[in-house]
Amino acid sequence: MKRTFDFGVALFALLALALPLLLIALWVKATSPGPVLYWSDRVGRNNALFSMPKFRSMRIDTPEVATHLLEHPEQWLTPIGSFLRRSSLDELPQLWNILRGDMSLVGPRPALHNQHDLIALRTREGVHTLRPGLTGWAQINGRDEIAVAQKVALDTHYLRHQSCWWDVQIVLTTAIRVLRRNGITH
Repeated sequence: MKRTFDFGVALFALLALALPLLLIALWVKATSPGPVLYWSDRVGRNNALFSMPKFRSMRIDTPEVATHLLEHPEQWLTPIGSFLRRSSLDELPQLWNILRGDMSLVGPRPALHNQHDLIALRTREGVHTLRPGLTGWAQINGRDEIAVAQKVALDTHYLRHQSCWWDVQIVLTTAIRVLRRNGITH
């Protein structure tokens, strides 16, 4: 049921957003050198690696670490990078991963391949058995502003209490927070 819902919503969203996605791609290309999409290796279900795209919001010479670990991350942003991140428009290409089955609409956000502490804690708690999500319980409860242990505790709570209704609530809360720009930096 969840996979069918994810696929249907992602397909509808990609079709409905085709023109805005094209315009964002052209805007990224026009404002900074490099590719339109940034692909990063992420840890998915059962700790399998997959490639996840984002509209590129950082310069091509940015170190490959979580943004909150960069010293002065704003110095690495492209001219439109801050807007893309604040609006969460940089995340829209991940709808492709949902269609492919690498991701779900709701689940723990996929860790970077080099976030060993997060991966280890999620594996210990069984969170690694979930398909990572475009949004999730930890995402709407602090995003990168919370410690890894707290993030995993929220992910674990989601694992133990997940339901279709809760997924709908998380998606709606995400939309409201994105529109209000709550918990979004850079």
